[in-house]
Amino acid sequence: MCRWLAYSGSPVLLEDLLYKPQHSLVVQSLHSQLGAETTNGDGFGVGWYGARNTPGVFRSTEPAWNDRNLREVAGQVASPRVFAHVRASTGSPVQLTNCHPFRHGNWLWMHNGFINGFATMKRDLALTVDPAYFAEIEGTTDSEMMLFLALTFGLEEDPPAAVARTVGLIEETARRLGVPHPMQMSVATTDGATTWAFRYASEGKPRSLFHSTDVSTLRHQYPDNPVLHELSDDARLVVSEPLGDLQGAWREVPESTCVVIRSGSEELVPFVPLTMRGAD
Repeated sequence: MCRWLAYSGSPVLLEDLLYKPQHSLVVQSLHSQLGAETTNGDGFGVGWYGARNTPGVFRSTEPAWNDRNLREVAGQVASPRVFAHVRASTGSPVQLTNCHPFRHGNWLWMHNGFINGFATMKRDLALTVDPAYFAEIEGTTDSEMMLFLALTFGLEEDPPAAVARTVGLIEETARRLGVPHPMQMSVATTDGATTWAFRYASEGKPRSLFHSTDVSTLRHQYPDNPVLHELSDDARLVVSEPLGDLQGAWREVPESTCVVIRSGSEELVPFVPLTMRGAD
């Protein structure tokens, strides 16, 4: 599958997230501990918010551990909200347009997992995408298709409902076409002010997902840890797997849950796919 992280808080250099932690995302690109594959070398991407209304995106088909340009950019760019992703392809080509995060306007989107039977369902799913968005689809992944289905179902107005309708449509289509257990996902999306992260699988046992605990509490527990004093109290991370082994720093996101990160706080709410019949 893939590994990803979503950060929000005071501005930090990209290298502080991608390289410096003990089990950083770049380390995970080569030595993942909780992923379906140990190596995630089929490209990478970083998205960040800065001086403009739309986020910047830097993507490459190179392995993250071997890309000198990523190292150079990461040492210069600081941002208060960062999405980063290292990819392990489930069959779609290793090409730039298939690297995450995907961008639409001021939105970013990234995914770990797969749609089982995507080739069988692809035409039906594509025909559901609003024509106003269809021309923006550049790659061939199920992950990008999910983004444009979510946009079709109102991502910009109500992200949890849009993702619930997207997953509901995929599961409905799978049932109609005889595809078992279609959805396996951890998904993150943001508009630059709020981050929503989802953990779900049709069969249960979704891919791993964790969120950080309160930084101020950790400072009291570990007063001699310099890293914790560099982060603002509102700093929050959602990650495919922990970036270190500091006890108490990470909590597993329960199955079928949406994590909402806003203004330095997190809220966990149940996530249930919404069928089109249920939407009426």
